[in-house]
Amino acid sequence: MVALCVVVTVSSARAGGPLLIDHPVNQDESGIWNPNVYRGLQLAMTVGQIGLALYEGGDTRLGNTAWRGIDSELITAVSTEGLKRVFRRARPINSSDPNDFFECHSNCSFPSGEAAEAASIVTPYMLEYGKDDPAVYLLSIIPLYVGVGRIKAQAHWQSDVVAGWALGGLVGWYAHERDQPLVLQLMPHGIYVGLKKSF
Repeated sequence: MVALCVVVTVSSARAGGPLLIDHPVNQDESGIWNPNVYRGLQLAMTVGQIGLALYEGGDTRLGNTAWRGIDSELITAVSTEGLKRVFRRARPINSSDPNDFFECHSNCSFPSGEAAEAASIVTPYMLEYGKDDPAVYLLSIIPLYVGVGRIKAQAHWQSDVVAGWALGGLVGWYAHERDQPLVLQLMPHGIYVGLKKSF
């Protein structure tokens, strides 16, 4: 126990960044940590969500949740891009100082877009179905996996990932709590009905 406290104290003393948790990590992009693996998973989730939304429409519980997931993902993508342009934080692969904000001119790291996207996709489903079936909360493993992968790739600092999770979760909550999905309001009524009922 004492050894653990010493390790945490020493790690904290060497850590930095806005949450005092940022520290360099050895790069590892092998196996499941290969960015193509988690990016492929996120692409499959996005395509599956769009397909589900179009098939179910907006008048079923599952379809409406899928549309909310699309809202969440789109709002998160725009938000993370805007925040990256404001904070311009250098990536760990480009700088050993986690306090290098307002330095980067392109490809900036704060917050993590992939971690935010993963959280934004799963949050509406967890909020909608978690009370009925607590196993749905296991979807939170996906943002955790993506975030750790981004840290291991030295593409993000730990606080980038935490901020991404927070942003994606908050936007997912917002999309879930709205009266109607934003994207669905812009679509023709046939989309609201869904392909399932059209055939």
